[in-house]
Amino acid sequence: MTETNSTTPSPQQKPRKKEGLLGNLLLNIVIPTLVLTKLSGDDWLGTKWALVVALAFPLGYGLRDLIRSGKVNFFSALGIISILLTGGISLMELDPQYIAIKEAAIPGLLGIATVASLYTRWPLVKTLLYNDQILDTGKIAQSLAHKGNQGAFERTLQQASWMIAASFFLSSVLNYILAKIILQSPPGTAAFNEELGKMTALSYPVIALPATIILMLVLFFLFSRIGKLTGLKLEEVMVPQ
Repeated sequence: MTETNSTTPSPQQKPRKKEGLLGNLLLNIVIPTLVLTKLSGDDWLGTKWALVVALAFPLGYGLRDLIRSGKVNFFSALGIISILLTGGISLMELDPQYIAIKEAAIPGLLGIATVASLYTRWPLVKTLLYNDQILDTGKIAQSLAHKGNQGAFERTLQQASWMIAASFFLSSVLNYILAKIILQSPPGTAAFNEELGKMTALSYPVIALPATIILMLVLFFLFSRIGKLTGLKLEEVMVPQ
C-alpha cells in the first residue's frame, strides 16, 4: 500500500470496511446461530457435525484476520482460544458449567490484566486507546509538558484503565449469567446445540453492546481530558484515518 493510500482513504477502501463489519456479524453470530439451531437434528448434520461446522466459521474468520494482519493480535488470539475451548468442552460432552466458567473467565482475565498493566511500563489503555494509530501522542506529550500537566494526564490514563477493566468485569458477569440461564441441556444433544446457538445470538445485544457503550464513554472521557489538559482541539490530535 502506498503512502497516499495510508493517509487518504480511497473509494475502494470504504466498501472493504463495510464488508468487514458484515462478515464479522455473519461469520461470528448469524451463520453459527443458524447452523446450531436449524441443522443439529439427525436428519441434517447431527449434533457433533453441526457444532464443528458452526464453530468453523468464527474460527476461520479469526485465523484469516491473524494471517492478513501479519502479526499475532492478543485479542484475536484469545478469541480463537475461546472458540477452541467451547468446541472442546462441547465435543467432549463435559458439563455445561465449564462453558459458563470459560465465558466468564476470558473477559475476567482481561479485566485483571488491564488493572495489572497499570503497574508496568506498558498500561493496556495505551494499547487500546492511547496509541499512535488513533492519536498524535507526540503532539499531546509536547503540549502536556508545556503546560505541566503530565501528572494529571497519567491519572487520567489510570482512571480510563479502571473504566476499561470495569467493562471487562461487566462482560464476565453477563457472560456467566447468560450461559447459566440458557445452557440447560446435556452436551451432545440437539437441544444443547440450539441453546448454544441462542447464547451466541444473544451475546451481542446482552454483552457486547453494553461493553461497547462503556468503551465509547471511556473514549469520550479520554478525549475530553486531553482537550482540557493540552488546550488542543480533537481534530488537532486525531490521526487521519
